[in-house]
Formats: sequence, C-alpha cells, structure tokens
Amino acid sequence: MQFDGLKPLERARLVAPEFAALAAEHDRNGSFPFENFKLLKEARLLALTVPTEFGGDGAGLADTCTVLGTLAQGDASTALVLAMQYLMHATIARSPRWPARIREHLAREAVSDGSLINALRVEPELGTPARGGIPATTAEQTSDAWRISGHKIYTTGAPLLSWLMVWARTAETEPRVGTFLVPAQTRGIRIVETWDHLGMRASGSHEVVFEAALVPPEYAVDIRKPAEWSEPDDVQAAWYVLAIASLYNGIAIAARNWLVTYLTQRKPTSLGASLSKLPRFQEAVGEIDARLLTNRVLINTAATRTDSGMPPPATESGLVKMTVTTNAIAAVERAIELTGNPGLSRVNELERHLRDVLCSRIHTPQNDSILIAAGRAAFRAIALKGDRQ
Repeated sequence: MQFDGLKPLERARLVAPEFAALAAEHDRNGSFPFENFKLLKEARLLALTVPTEFGGDGAGLADTCTVLGTLAQGDASTALVLAMQYLMHATIARSPRWPARIREHLAREAVSDGSLINALRVEPELGTPARGGIPATTAEQTSDAWRISGHKIYTTGAPLLSWLMVWARTAETEPRVGTFLVPAQTRGIRIVETWDHLGMRASGSHEVVFEAALVPPEYAVDIRKPAEWSEPDDVQAAWYVLAIASLYNGIAIAARNWLVTYLTQRKPTSLGASLSKLPRFQEAVGEIDARLLTNRVLINTAATRTDSGMPPPATESGLVKMTVTTNAIAAVERAIELTGNPGLSRVNELERHLRDVLCSRIHTPQNDSILIAAGRAAFRAIALKGDRQ
C-alpha cells in the first residue's frame, strides 16, 4: 500500500477498510489488533498530533477528529487506542510543565518507532478521578528514583503501550498528585488481562499493577497540589471530548452505511423491489442522516473554534459530546429497529456497532456530570449578572 504524498485523511481512508476486514474476528475473540498498528505505522498515522518540529504532522483538533472518525468506521477499538495516543501527544506538546527533553524524546520515538502512550488514571476503588478523589497509587521518593506502587484499570492499548502516564500521589505528609512517566518495560509492572466487555472488545483495556516500579526523578513530569488540578482548561476539555465524540460518530456512520447497503440489496419476494424503494425506510434513513449532520456540524464548529484559539467553554464541549454520542446511539438503534433479526445477527456488523457505540455513555465526562456542570454554569451566569446590576 502506497502512502507517499498523501494527506493524513487520505491515508486513513486507505487503511480503514483493512481494519474492517478483521474487526469482527478481533471482536469475537477479544484479541488485540497488532497488525492494525503495524499498518498505522506504515501509514505514518501514529504521530498525527506530534509537533512538526519533531517529525509529526502537528495536526489540529479538526483534522484529528476527522481522521479518528474515519478510522472508527473500520475498527472502533483500534480508533480508541489511537485516540488516546493523539490526545496524550497533543497534551504533552502544549504543557509547559513537562521537561522539554522528555517531550522531544517521546515525540521523536512516536515518529521513528511508532511507540504508543496512554494515561493510567482509573482505579478499582477510586473510579475515575474526574469525579474527585485522591489516587491510591503512590509514588515514593528515594535517593535517586520514584518508587511507583498501585493498581490501574481500563488501560486502553495495554498490550502495545511503550509509555505509561501514571496518575499517582506522592508519599508525603501533604501529598501532591500528578503524572509520573513510566516506561512499559520497567521491572515491577504486570499486565492482568481482564478486559472482557460488551463493546470495544479489541481495545486491550486491561488492568496494570505496579509493584515498586522505579523511575528516574525527572519522570515526575507534572505533579501539583490537588487543588491546582481544579483549574479549568477549555482547550484540554475540547480535545478530549471532541476526539471521543468523533470516534463514536464514526461508528454511527459505519452503521448507517451498512443499513443503506442492506436496504438496497434486500428484495423481499412479496415486494418485488428493494426495501430502499419504500417511503418508510427512506424517511428512517433521512432521520439518521439528520442526526449525523447535526453531529458533523457540532464537532466541526467546536474543533475549528479550538484550533483558532477560541475554544468553547468546557461545559459547552461537554454538551457537544453528550449530544453527539446520544445521536450516534440513536442512529445505530434505529438501524437495528429497521432490520430486525439480521441487524442483531453476529454474521453482520451492525450488532457490533451497537455494542461499541453504547460504550460512549461511560467515557468521561458522563452525561450526568455534563448536565450538572452546564446547569451550574447557567445559574452562575445569572448570579453574576445580578451582582453587576
């Protein structure tokens, strides 16, 4: 497959069908799609958000969303792992706290070796730190290293990660909290292969246990007092929620395309024509397309604003994520409703799209948090307006 001279989106369109060909097998077996990441490396798509100065594409949020949505149409699990890669490099690139030498090393390694990175934040007892709380994972400072001990769950891409961004607290009287960079091959790291979920089955989102894993002092890349992490970051919020929303919208597009093909090819003998000729099905596909159009406009508008330096408030980005994923789920559910038993048969891909798209509900921020934040912002705005009067 030739990728020379092609733009990232063109490369994504070439590899997505290759992913689709094996997606059902990986989903059924819960196996990790190693071959997809080999192809992504060949297509130079693993360093999309790495700055151009280090050899990456330096893509903005709008292009990143388009690429992720395209790849998710082939295999959502692969796109989820890749989304984490893109988000981590975008975050690192714009963070003034990360040491410049480490930023450059990670970026160049992603370009040359295709190394993957992800953040490990969720824990069995804490849950997601987005809802507050201090991690149980600890980082104890020794004379020449940090000693990391703890237990993380839902580590997307675990079988192939080269670098782990571990959310931990320091073992101090007044603990600080933040990110410790840990090479995946560090002694004292153990992957527990527990991932066996309804959807995103090929994402390798296993548990990782740290047993006194030692890392150099400079790998405490961003640790702060807990209160300092509450500062709002509208750019960060937009990147995270729009990338995730684009992925799930891609699943809905794949489901829509399957449905249109099915309705065109299905010709009941009683009808003497394809189902696509019936107004009922035409109206239903129009309904799905209306939802997907809404999604596209919302994602493109918010991503373009972010790229131009005017990101929407974090509360607004959250509402975009909720609206897009709600529309995506509704679109796939409608396709299932229209096709009946064939849509739920594992011979067809539609039931996999349904299982995958439902996972959007558990990705941070979740709908209840989004709505509460938006409601509080509305009341806060009224209060501020009253104070000014």
